[in-house]
Amino acid sequence: MRLRKKTRERLFIASFLAGPLAVYLVFVIWPYIETFGYSLTEWSGVAPPTKTVWFKNYVDLFHDSVFLKALGHNMIILIVFPTVTIVLAMFFAFMLNVGGRRGGLGGVKGIRGSAFFRIIFFFPQVLSVAIIVILFQAAYESNSVGLFNAIVIKLGLTDANHPWEFLNSPTFVLWCIMFILVWQWVGFYLVLFSAAMQQIPRDYYEAALLDGAGRTQTYFKVTMPLLWDSVQTAWVYLAVAAMDAFALVATLTPGSSFGGGPDEHGEVLATYLMRNFQVLGKAGYACAMGVVIFFITLILSLVVLRATRRERLEY
Repeated sequence: MRLRKKTRERLFIASFLAGPLAVYLVFVIWPYIETFGYSLTEWSGVAPPTKTVWFKNYVDLFHDSVFLKALGHNMIILIVFPTVTIVLAMFFAFMLNVGGRRGGLGGVKGIRGSAFFRIIFFFPQVLSVAIIVILFQAAYESNSVGLFNAIVIKLGLTDANHPWEFLNSPTFVLWCIMFILVWQWVGFYLVLFSAAMQQIPRDYYEAALLDGAGRTQTYFKVTMPLLWDSVQTAWVYLAVAAMDAFALVATLTPGSSFGGGPDEHGEVLATYLMRNFQVLGKAGYACAMGVVIFFITLILSLVVLRATRRERLEY
């Protein structure tokens, strides 16, 4: 029997989607399902789980002071890191593209050497985490040789005999981590926003200038609305990154295993999860933590997408 044209088209499309969909189900969806199953057990991570405890691990999580402290740290990172990164990236991208004098884009042009500055800003993205850790271990050295101590000594905030303990300080350790995250990611989003700005028609800027708008008004009335889709996407990806930060915390901060800083003042959910899984042998408990992280990240992404939704502007 001859199949209808629509049916043949659907079968043709399905034949191409079947392979990738199968791979996605096996290597992405199934591990999530399996993790949820393990989170309901008392599992050591070595032998197969033999005892089902149902939701006891989840109840214990929210009575665990270290978990709650790590969750609070992730929430602080979630608020500060994406906000500062996007604000700085947008500002520098705007200056690189329309921060010069006259001529060029809509009556103004980017600063001289803007292409060179894009490369410089993007440079942290090509560095591995290991190199970044080595660089900032030297910068945060608790003596006058460290870059940041040299700066605070020069500013007269302390002296060479009393250097600041950045990574060993409960006050500074989390902010030191966030500084590195912003430094690492602001260049990537600068390039992203810069590319999006270059797609905005010059007529919009020319019309704004003819109406007497300055650069600040142009930024908020023209550039920002037309880049909102890019900002929304950046916010979601940065929110996901804020819920991780495992590599930096585990390798840069002091702690018995996987870092965490002094008295868990730099602890994040990812490092506490790995400590429970690999060191303490509480794999079922760690799986419950992973499920909680998954749902927090999912909910945050949906909230951000919903809260930042605006009418799409075409140009």
